[in-house]
Amino acid sequence: MPEHRTTRSRELRRDRSRAEQVCWELLRAKRMGGVRFRRQHPIGPYFADFACVAKKLVIEIDGEHHAFQAEADARRTAAMEQLGWRVVRFWANEMVANPEGIWIEIEGHLRTL
Repeated sequence: MPEHRTTRSRELRRDRSRAEQVCWELLRAKRMGGVRFRRQHPIGPYFADFACVAKKLVIEIDGEHHAFQAEADARRTAAMEQLGWRVVRFWANEMVANPEGIWIEIEGHLRTL
């Protein structure tokens, strides 16, 4: 991976939101059925918030600003899907308020892959 992409990925991991912190606690250390996730994983020109390479599953956490960029998010999702990834999006406030429900939903997606 080019150095600038590595640097950007590190910046994104360091400057994560509260919702991303909560999500990482769910996904890290193979807690989700032994499946490994990566943070800020590059896919095409984008960085997925969380990606399970083995299952080609992307978890995106959308903050309030995403309500105003639905078109850009749709392009991003379509680009990742064209590369064979399944993209699942959660609202940041939902991640913080209901991590157990999110856990169950992610497990369901992993079972279908």
